[in-house]
Amino acid sequence: MMTGIAGLGILIQSVLLFFPDRLWHSVSLWIGLATAVLAVLHSYRSLDRALDYDERTAQRRIYSGYLVRYFSVAAILVLTCLIPQLHPLLTFAGVITWKAAAYLQPFIHKFCNHYFHETDPTPVTEEEYQASLAREREEGASSEAGSSAGAGEGAPVDDPAH
Repeated sequence: MMTGIAGLGILIQSVLLFFPDRLWHSVSLWIGLATAVLAVLHSYRSLDRALDYDERTAQRRIYSGYLVRYFSVAAILVLTCLIPQLHPLLTFAGVITWKAAAYLQPFIHKFCNHYFHETDPTPVTEEEYQASLAREREEGASSEAGSSAGAGEGAPVDDPAH
């Protein structure tokens, strides 16, 4: 999400270079972008914390986090309306990159995986996971048994004199 917000912010900023009063346009935009980043971080944090509770409490926590984010965004927009040098529409454009980045996130994710040569983990069922853990334990036990059995039988394997 942060990559999408930053990319869209740079794109909007490059368009603003062609307008007069660039400083205040840029300040207004970057106030909106900072608000969007803080909203994403707050969203992540509140959802992560809410998942630790039962369903009813989690729903209340998620809803209260939602209200905090939207009232905070509204307060930022009201403040930019009250300061004559700032441009509320550009602040709103910065904030709305949050939503646009959410829509672009799957494409950005695929691009980053391709660019950094990464792959997403393959989901497995609980039974497959437990079976793989059992196999790892068996392999670990057999390798420990093999190494301790050969330990007292003369010279080490990589000894050139043997």
